[in-house]
Amino acid sequence: MTDDHQSLALLLFSVFIAVTLGITTWVSRNRHGSAEEFYAGGRLFSPIENGFAIAGDYMSAASFLGISGLIALFGYDGLLYSVGFLVAWLVVLFLVAELVRNCGRFTLADVVAARMRERPVRIAAGTSSVTVSVLYLVAQMVGAGSLVALLLGGTSGAAQSWTVIGVGALMVIYVSLGGMRATTWIQIVKAVLLMGGAITLTVLVLVRFHGDFDQLLRSAAERSGHGDAFLAPGLKYGEDWTARLDFISLGLALVLGTAGLPHILSRFYTVPTARAARRSVVWAIGLIGSFYLMTIVLGFGAAAIVGPDEVRDSNAAGNTAVPLLALDLGGGAGSTGGTVLFAVVAAVAFATILAVVAGITLASSASVAHDLYASLRRRGARLRSEVSVARAASVGIGVLAIALGLLARDLNVAFLVGLAFAVAASANLPVLLYSLFWRGFTTRGAVWAVYGGLIPAVALVVLSPVVSGSPESLFPGVDFQYFPLQNPGLVSIPLGFVAGWLGTVTSAEPPDEAKHAETQVRSLTGAGAA
Repeated sequence: MTDDHQSLALLLFSVFIAVTLGITTWVSRNRHGSAEEFYAGGRLFSPIENGFAIAGDYMSAASFLGISGLIALFGYDGLLYSVGFLVAWLVVLFLVAELVRNCGRFTLADVVAARMRERPVRIAAGTSSVTVSVLYLVAQMVGAGSLVALLLGGTSGAAQSWTVIGVGALMVIYVSLGGMRATTWIQIVKAVLLMGGAITLTVLVLVRFHGDFDQLLRSAAERSGHGDAFLAPGLKYGEDWTARLDFISLGLALVLGTAGLPHILSRFYTVPTARAARRSVVWAIGLIGSFYLMTIVLGFGAAAIVGPDEVRDSNAAGNTAVPLLALDLGGGAGSTGGTVLFAVVAAVAFATILAVVAGITLASSASVAHDLYASLRRRGARLRSEVSVARAASVGIGVLAIALGLLARDLNVAFLVGLAFAVAASANLPVLLYSLFWRGFTTRGAVWAVYGGLIPAVALVVLSPVVSGSPESLFPGVDFQYFPLQNPGLVSIPLGFVAGWLGTVTSAEPPDEAKHAETQVRSLTGAGAA
């Protein structure tokens, strides 16, 4: 990239960082220091504010950079991510949003522990939530590294590494100083910027093809080198039965995973009522649905205008397709329009990453403090404030995410998020649904449901082609690949549900009918909700 690209994009990065740090500083001066303030922003946000924040939290680097890149490289098969991410919100709307808001205070474990023995359930749910959050954070770190590597010409590995470290440091500052209130306003600002950027690029792509979407698709197919196969299923997931099963596995993970994401569930606690939580989701679905429709145009636009070969040359995983598309739409390298549009899109993508990592870090640090610390501390020991523990946890989680982000920097960000979704759907969703809807569910069933999904999901990822056994693996020089699928959801999600059922039917502990009745009344009416 030219010096103009670098200077303007870095200037816009700096402006956004300055604005968000200003928000964080202002909020930190006006906070009350309570757990409710830190974890839930005082439950003061309106449905429209929370809807924008949910959209900002959900539309991550995987959405903006990864999905468009996959569509640019693989055509129709890349669409699975857009469809899966959007359809998942129907599960959230109809099965989760209101009930979770009524049953819990700050975390997933609150919902489950309401009718179980708290200690084992909180430890299991807290461990699972932190694992999912760290996997999701890694994807955002990879997106940040890819973006700045492109900005600096793609030659500076040191710059890419320092970018990952810088993003990690910023997310710790946002969370430790501002808590949920600062994080929410950062996400709202980011959602507005991202929608504005996506709308601008989508309009420019359609103008380039005179509003003819069919011509756009035909041009993308022709430029791809695959012809009509680019617009049909099977280019990425149709080579053999293993690839087709991977396709099904990924679809299951995407559709079911959203309802188990800790940073999404925690957003339902920032509004005053369950009705407001449902209205928040309706707002979020409108914003998210519009955005994912635009990623289809952007992905095929990148294939038609930039070309898959150039996208692949810039970043093998396709993470830089949208910035390259912006450069071309603005007039090409060296042009003023290209420089400005590239810099704006790069800054919006960077804003996207910062906002999402802040939300995930807050959710995971809440799980550490509110669930793990509260459960593992010794009775009678000198107690530290939960909020203090959460702030310290955000530092540790940030360091771990930075280390893993440096290791996984050559993988597609949408693919990495798919792994996080698979773990969330395997470990968190079964215990959540059983707790809300199964009268006979027991503590053993809850613990087995979490670990019965979490352990197989993580183990299968370790034993998959993602980690070893192929040139694109994290460790290409070794081979301990025993599981053929890249996404474990097809196996691990049913295992989570089966383990929860098996633990319950083999438990000697009778289910607590009174607590189930109380939970049911609270979940449906909101009576007694925090």
